[in-house]
Amino acid sequence: MPEKIIYNDGSTPENSWKLIESAAELTLENLPRGDLILPLEFWQSNREALKQRQGKQGVWLESDIQLETIAGQLQAIDLIAINFPVFTDGRGYSTARLLRERYGYQGEIRAIGDVLQDQLSYMRRCGFDSYRLKDGKCIESAAKALFPFKETYQAAVDQPDPHYRRNQG
Repeated sequence: MPEKIIYNDGSTPENSWKLIESAAELTLENLPRGDLILPLEFWQSNREALKQRQGKQGVWLESDIQLETIAGQLQAIDLIAINFPVFTDGRGYSTARLLRERYGYQGEIRAIGDVLQDQLSYMRRCGFDSYRLKDGKCIESAAKALFPFKETYQAAVDQPDPHYRRNQG
């Protein structure tokens, strides 16, 4: 069954991206066709050669990434997948927010790993665009959880002005 992804508009189309989780036996010659999400180290060491292949290129980042190490390469990345190794590891929220606010990243940011329905609205507010849920979770009910509140009070990536500024006058 093709993998489904949830987008911020609640849509759940088939996923066109193939996530390559391990670079252990990966070579340029055995890469699958299409749009790929590659381990960061593989992408960095093969960046020039990867420009010759068909398909978009994304990278997946672990939660302990130091964004300064890739800041100059962000414009060449179509999609950044941030891995949540366990749902209690909140570093991915900060990574997404830094990518948007500090580094001005405009491409797609996707949450992968141990992603649960209850987290989606908070992830959206931090700058995520799409979500790959943990296996076995109902994608349709999760899509309904993206907007649990009509109004938000705090400023965030998705709404830079706090509630009191939006309601002046």
